[in-house]
Amino acid sequence: MFLLSLVLVMHGALSGQETAKEWVERGMDEFVAGEIAKSVESFDKAVKLEPQVEPHLWQRGISLYYLGKFEEGRNQFEIHRKVNPNDVENAVWWYLCMARLGRRAEAQEKLLPVGPDERVPMTEVYALYSGKGSEKEVLAAIENGKPPERELKMRRFYGYLYLGLYAEATGNAVKARAQILKAVQQNVGGYMWEVARTHLETKPKRR
Repeated sequence: MFLLSLVLVMHGALSGQETAKEWVERGMDEFVAGEIAKSVESFDKAVKLEPQVEPHLWQRGISLYYLGKFEEGRNQFEIHRKVNPNDVENAVWWYLCMARLGRRAEAQEKLLPVGPDERVPMTEVYALYSGKGSEKEVLAAIENGKPPERELKMRRFYGYLYLGLYAEATGNAVKARAQILKAVQQNVGGYMWEVARTHLETKPKRR
């Protein structure tokens, strides 16, 4: 998650200049609006203003993925791990960039290590992408127990999203679209829901 100190925000406000945080927010809004190239430009302006924010910008990595800039995206997710070492999603997007570079086997073998990610079904998602798990295990984890409706929707959203992206990385476009559509249908809102929605409309560019 993007973090910015109060000191930096106040510095920008007092000087009358746009802050790095404002450029990040603009970039996120541009991505949601389908202006993906513009979103990267805004994220880059944030980094120019405050270079220390760069490792936090996982949003930039996702935008780069959809622009077909997979090497830059891979690098963004690698540096994001320095500030967010427990996030399975970060490792997964790194994998997806590597897969698009024709390095899927290497990505599976060298999948970025993560610490404990307590969100269900992230443990099972990580195992799937590392070649040690299965789709069946992800689906079983989603439905395990009797979570409240909101939590169940979140589980289904993340599970279906990353099953869909995995299917696409392995070449099964039909299955990928079906799974990601299920994710969008959970209507959970938030930035990652917008990413899933955008995915259905904007396939990542190929080299």
